[in-house]
Amino acid sequence: MNDLDTPFLRVVIADDHPLVRSGLRTILAAANGIEVIGEASTGAEAISVAKALIPDVIVMDLQMPETDGIEATRQIVASNPSIAVLVLTMFEDDTSVFSAMRAGALGYLLKGAEQEEIVRAIQAAAHGEAIFGPAIAHRLIDFFTHPKEPTTQAFPELTDREREVLELIAAGQSNGAISRSLFISPKTVANHVSNIFAKLQVADRSEAIVRARQAGLGERG
Repeated sequence: MNDLDTPFLRVVIADDHPLVRSGLRTILAAANGIEVIGEASTGAEAISVAKALIPDVIVMDLQMPETDGIEATRQIVASNPSIAVLVLTMFEDDTSVFSAMRAGALGYLLKGAEQEEIVRAIQAAAHGEAIFGPAIAHRLIDFFTHPKEPTTQAFPELTDREREVLELIAAGQSNGAISRSLFISPKTVANHVSNIFAKLQVADRSEAIVRARQAGLGERG
């Protein structure tokens, strides 16, 4: 917050599309009490800008180069829990929603949300309130009212994201297909695959698939 009588919420916009950043900046410039203090076009930049500027809120896209928005959120929140992350993305699948929440995001909106909704969500996140767009709220309600049988309890040494990758490996997906399914870069997928092989002490993809399917992963693929 600044030292003026009317404090401004300090916001950083992280999105790899210049038009999206420009549009958000215009929306927020017209809102009372909000100041855009920085922008980032990659997840790595978002982490760096967050560390340098310590904003109140970061509006975070999920699919960005170098480091995806989920990993950027995880690192930012871990380093400075006072920074609220509000996800603004086009992806509404369960994997994206719950991965963002586990990473520490306080809110989740879909691109195309009304201007007033975006402003209200930023204000809510800045005050520590969790806020979700209507479509996401319905998904959360459905998830908790119709819980699915857990299939990722095996291999506790793996992170949540590594389990997601292993599930897709076990379903027979290539690295490229996994990249598209999870909205992360091929390089990030390759890093996760290497970590999985090391943690499971397997030599190759075939051996990883055998281990995963023995544990019940990939059966729906």
